[in-house]
Amino acid sequence: MRNISILLSLLFITTLSIGQNKTQDSLNHTQVNEKNLDFTVMPFLSYNRNLKFMFGGIPMAMYKLNKQDSISPKSLSGVAGVYTTNKSYFVGVFNKFYFNEDRWRGTLFLGLGDLNSQFFAGEFNSADFYNYATNATIFSIGIQRRIINNLYGGLTYTYASYNTVFEDNIVDESTTVTHGLELNALFDTRDDVYYATKGHMVNAKWITYAEWFGNDASANKITTNYNKYFPVRDKTDVFAARFSGTFGLGNIAFEQQAIVGGNDIRGYSEGKYRGNTVMALQGEYRLNFAKRMGVVGFAGIATLFGADNDDFNGEVLPGGGVGFRYRAFKDTKFNIGLDAALGKDDWGVYFRIGEAF
Repeated sequence: MRNISILLSLLFITTLSIGQNKTQDSLNHTQVNEKNLDFTVMPFLSYNRNLKFMFGGIPMAMYKLNKQDSISPKSLSGVAGVYTTNKSYFVGVFNKFYFNEDRWRGTLFLGLGDLNSQFFAGEFNSADFYNYATNATIFSIGIQRRIINNLYGGLTYTYASYNTVFEDNIVDESTTVTHGLELNALFDTRDDVYYATKGHMVNAKWITYAEWFGNDASANKITTNYNKYFPVRDKTDVFAARFSGTFGLGNIAFEQQAIVGGNDIRGYSEGKYRGNTVMALQGEYRLNFAKRMGVVGFAGIATLFGADNDDFNGEVLPGGGVGFRYRAFKDTKFNIGLDAALGKDDWGVYFRIGEAF
């Protein structure tokens, strides 16, 4: 509880530093012209087969770091507090910063939580789910600099501490502390960082967990993403496509493994498919039927290698579903929403902050 109080205090201080003069409207929306602040509080409600019902709140603020900067997108700061009916909880403070005419981009994240989850282990005919509980603290800070035109390069440092206890002592209790140093490159021609209607984004990251950096064992991860956006129906709607890949090299810790699910292939919430390498391909149609509301339809496939269960290696895992979108901020196209998706013998409901990709 002390850690949660610290996070909430940080959010309070951050909000005060952005601005104080406020006027309310009927949508529980706060607009501060003098400080370029757009503030809203959104409820969080979701469900999946692993964490069960999830509920909480997400206060968010969008603002200009420099009112005279007409080129940089608005920065975003917020806090998320979520509790689940399987007695997991998570509290996080998140920030995305854009400044100096979009020459610089930064991120800052701090998260604390207790996760009661499950993993799938054993031989194919006798494999089963086993529960585990992880207490986690994660801190990440990153900076990117525009190198030329639409090309950015940067560094990110991530600290993570995990204490994991497994059901029936199937695996010994473990405490893992990692220090990740990430070198990244971003090529970004999107017309909007929060809701792209055209252009593309190529993102590549190399993350090292080197022993000289304070890690118990040496490991590396490579992640790649390619997003492409096409305007449709006189630029009212958008078709988006994405390829993503996560490749683990070396002694990847249990908590650092890639799990099939989440943004890259919705419809998998049990945590059954996990391994060192996961790749996915998906497409999504975004139909905007009103000024602040829309629906999406999406489908994709994923596969994995280096799986805990060898029988899953190379398996084709389809997923697809539909979702609803609502524009959270009055003056910026930034959506929240709810997605329902089906996977192979699995399904999930997802609350969205921003688009899936």
